[in-house]
Amino acid sequence: MRWLSGTKQDILSELDKEKYTRQSDNQQIEAAVKEIIETVVASGDQALIEYSKKFDRAVLTELEISQEQLEQAYLQLDEDVKQALEKAKENIISYHKKQKQNDFMDSEKSGVFRGQLVRPLQRVGVYVPGGTAAYPSSVLMNVLPAKIAGVEEVIMVTPPSVEGVPAIILAAAKIAGVDRVFQIGGAQAVAALAYGTATIPKVDKIVGPGNIYVATAKKQVFGIVGIDMIAGPSEIGVLADKEANPAFIAADLLSQAEHDVLARTFLVTDSKALAEEVERELAEQLITLPRKEIAERSIVDHSWIILAETEADMFAIMNEIAPEHLEVQMNDPMSRLYEIRNAGSIFLGAYTSEPVGDYLSGTNHVLPTSGTAKFYSPLGVYDFIKYSQVSYYTKAALAEVQADIALLARKEGLEAHARAVEYRFKEENQ
Repeated sequence: MRWLSGTKQDILSELDKEKYTRQSDNQQIEAAVKEIIETVVASGDQALIEYSKKFDRAVLTELEISQEQLEQAYLQLDEDVKQALEKAKENIISYHKKQKQNDFMDSEKSGVFRGQLVRPLQRVGVYVPGGTAAYPSSVLMNVLPAKIAGVEEVIMVTPPSVEGVPAIILAAAKIAGVDRVFQIGGAQAVAALAYGTATIPKVDKIVGPGNIYVATAKKQVFGIVGIDMIAGPSEIGVLADKEANPAFIAADLLSQAEHDVLARTFLVTDSKALAEEVERELAEQLITLPRKEIAERSIVDHSWIILAETEADMFAIMNEIAPEHLEVQMNDPMSRLYEIRNAGSIFLGAYTSEPVGDYLSGTNHVLPTSGTAKFYSPLGVYDFIKYSQVSYYTKAALAEVQADIALLARKEGLEAHARAVEYRFKEENQ
């Protein structure tokens, strides 16, 4: 891992340089994705079939996977896996149902009625990544909040392979209650969801993580449809004091490093001795890791040990990093909670390892990355609803404020706005 030390400002300055380097020019990817989207818009299902053969080496005769196939996959699932997914589902529901929001209406002033309607989206698309691993947990994390919100139809897309879509992904779709599943992936899947094809219906919003092509496609179709966020590589930050367990920290850093060679990990501490122990543990634990090559590249290329001068600096630095996952492995972590300003998901204490949130606690694992936790939130029920404002004025209530409205309208040079109110009080229009 790369080491950083010095004053808070020195460390933040160096991290800014690293961030600028990461935000390199992606013009080639942007152009490639634009071409894919345009081809899908022009050629529809045929383009999806051709791209699946080109990118996934999958020869498709059908794009949609039937409910009967989902049911069969569920029935064939090992019982212990089925029980674990059902337990995860229960916890996700119990957590996310607390996020539900209600309409409100008020009539604080005589003759005036104001309110807000909360309405679920009609149809959403959920992208579930494929590639180097299968992620049934991502099915549950994306679909269940949508169902709790009351979304009428949830469409899932996931990349095929030569062997087809992994059965565990189909079983998870059955458990989560997905309405329709299509075996397409990449930028072409995003394009199909955004614009629709003869087979795949157009959605109102696309959610779920994916690779750089998926993220770029989501960015390009934003405005045609809504999106949850632009997700980058996975990342974890660990705040640790000298009492922390280095073996625990190393294991947790590797839990994110094994995702992707671009995954980023940060250890921020004021203890050099602890940091050195963590490095030794990383080297030892890597030896037996099945995804050793991926994790090792991530650790070497995209990971930092940051030595801060004080605990206050530790929190300031981590708030600037704004990590996707943040562990606080410090004495009395609960007392430090409100020192955290920017993080996607927070894990307090030595025994709240990040994978607890990935799989079973019920908190969502679709999270803002690359510092976007400064202004984005984890995926939740609120991502699948929209709001409409409601106003009602009686004639008497409008008469009381008509002069103020007309005055402000004319100050903005909008005469028709002023007249729209005043015409209601002209005798000839009564």
